[in-house]
Amino acid sequence: MTPPASATGMTRTLHVLRICGQRLLGLWERLSLYLPLAMMGLLAVGTYWLVRNTPAAYEAEAARPVNHEVDYFMRRATVKTFDDSGRMKTELFGTEARHFQDTETLEIDQARMRSIGPDGRLTTATANRALSNDAASEVQLMGNAIVVREPMQTPAGIWLPRLEFTGEFLHVFMNEDRVLSHLPVVLKRGSDVFSGDTFAYDNLDQVADLKGRVKGLLVPRANASSAPAKPSR
Repeated sequence: MTPPASATGMTRTLHVLRICGQRLLGLWERLSLYLPLAMMGLLAVGTYWLVRNTPAAYEAEAARPVNHEVDYFMRRATVKTFDDSGRMKTELFGTEARHFQDTETLEIDQARMRSIGPDGRLTTATANRALSNDAASEVQLMGNAIVVREPMQTPAGIWLPRLEFTGEFLHVFMNEDRVLSHLPVVLKRGSDVFSGDTFAYDNLDQVADLKGRVKGLLVPRANASSAPAKPSR
């Protein structure tokens, strides 16, 4: 006896559904292999979209200029610098010191400075105001500026006379042992006095360069070999 047509159609339908289900299951299994990669791709796209659409706050923060403002100050300030061996190189004093972050400089009121060179020679300086870099290797003295290099006897027995530079502005380079000024300066070397409209002194070369209206006063020495007066303390 042949089965009814309806039963045969139901069987075929179930068979087709079973085959479709197996194919769908196989397709899902293959797709699941790429699911982590797809998720990572979506995450990357989302991150890129966020960065592209929310950069304003970060750009504003990065573009914010550093203002010339005091980030810290000290009263009765003392700043010392030392070389690699621990020997003191410079010492700066002042009634008040203000540090500026944008220029990395220290502004000092009623400044006084002491510096000891590699040869042991003492240099002192005073000014109404000083502007120093953080390393104290470059100091600008402004207002009643005076730099004094005390006399010293070299190991060869030669006496180096006292030097004094006076002006309204003196730019001191500690490491290079130089003093510059674009304003008039008076130079005293022992008893001799010189003046000029601009000034440059290089201690390494032992050369003082005065330009403009230069004047000089040379005082005869009674005994050239005699030692100069000791520095006042």
